[in-house]
Amino acid sequence: VEQWESHVAKVGDKVFAVLRPDERMVVKVSEESFEILTAMDGIGQAPYFAKRKWVSIESSSPLGEDDVLHYLRRSHDLVAEGLTKKLRSELGIVPLS
Repeated sequence: VEQWESHVAKVGDKVFAVLRPDERMVVKVSEESFEILTAMDGIGQAPYFAKRKWVSIESSSPLGEDDVLHYLRRSHDLVAEGLTKKLRSELGIVPLS
């Protein structure tokens, strides 16, 4: 959807990615990934996301396309895990385990 002057990707009405016109992408990551990613150039804690575990990835970051796609998919999975069982079922989301 178009929101916050960006393309916002949601699952069950919960944000899992924000694609900004300035070529930045914001995604949710695990605690371990947060520590690793925020130590890299071009990646930092996402502004306006009060909780940790959200990173802003600039196009200048050292991540390749496959890595960015991995974190995008993982963000979807992390957010989907927080949905109710009923909503996950309605959306056809299969548990990861």
